[in-house]
Amino acid sequence: MLRISAALTAAFALLVAQPATARPALWKLADADTTIYLFGTIHVLPGGTKWRDKRIDAAMGAAQSLTLEAVLDTDPSAVAAVITTLGKGKDLPPLADRVPADRRAVLAALIAKSGLPVPFLDGLKSWAAAVVLTGAALDQIGLKTGAEGVEPQVTALFRAAGKPVEGLETAAGQLGYFDALSEAAQRDFLVSTLDDPASARADFDRLLKAWISGDTRKLEQAFADEPDFTPELRGLLIRKRDEVWAEALAKRLVKPGTIFVAVGAGHLVGPDSVQKMLARKGLTVQRIQ
Repeated sequence: MLRISAALTAAFALLVAQPATARPALWKLADADTTIYLFGTIHVLPGGTKWRDKRIDAAMGAAQSLTLEAVLDTDPSAVAAVITTLGKGKDLPPLADRVPADRRAVLAALIAKSGLPVPFLDGLKSWAAAVVLTGAALDQIGLKTGAEGVEPQVTALFRAAGKPVEGLETAAGQLGYFDALSEAAQRDFLVSTLDDPASARADFDRLLKAWISGDTRKLEQAFADEPDFTPELRGLLIRKRDEVWAEALAKRLVKPGTIFVAVGAGHLVGPDSVQKMLARKGLTVQRIQ
């Protein structure tokens, strides 16, 4: 592998002073000539959140490439294309009829905030409607998708340094997991976007506090306590994907070099974590922060 120049490595060390509590968890999978850093992310962050520290910056600086769940920003139309093809349903009831009666007012408010036509949403499968309404749900609790999330920030750093950014999945592959859910599980996923904004923001703030301080026990508990995240959703969206990713990372050990892998924090905690899947293959993942 090409040696990283001192100038590019130094670019990663130029960080704003971080609060003392900013120590998100970081793991390492390595053999004699390969190092794979595993970093759990929060996909959306409040503006100005300080989460980086010297150890994370050092790991990014040492890496020759970045691996995300999926690289979606190079073709913004890719997700929309999947939604309008794979996400289209037939003979479906109106979206309002697919959620419990006590959540319909929340759904109506969310649709109004999204600005999306009701007939368009009614024509989508339940998982696809949930995906397109997620932005409005985040906006309701004062969060916005975009450059503030961990992935966009890390991606910008690697691209500025001329380092490649790769994905474990494609947009179609990622959304295909949702499409494989039963209709009941899809509706559970849809309902999960309809939390009361005040309680949803409080839950997010607790999650963010646990993540930024590296408290994986609290992170695991937060994900485990989510009532709308049913066993079927966990099985396909977490366990199955973690199995696939662990297989890919195990194979990546054959190739010398150093990579930085950033995936959702929920994939790196709990009984179905990527680390546990790697352990079943006889591979040891060491927590280094």
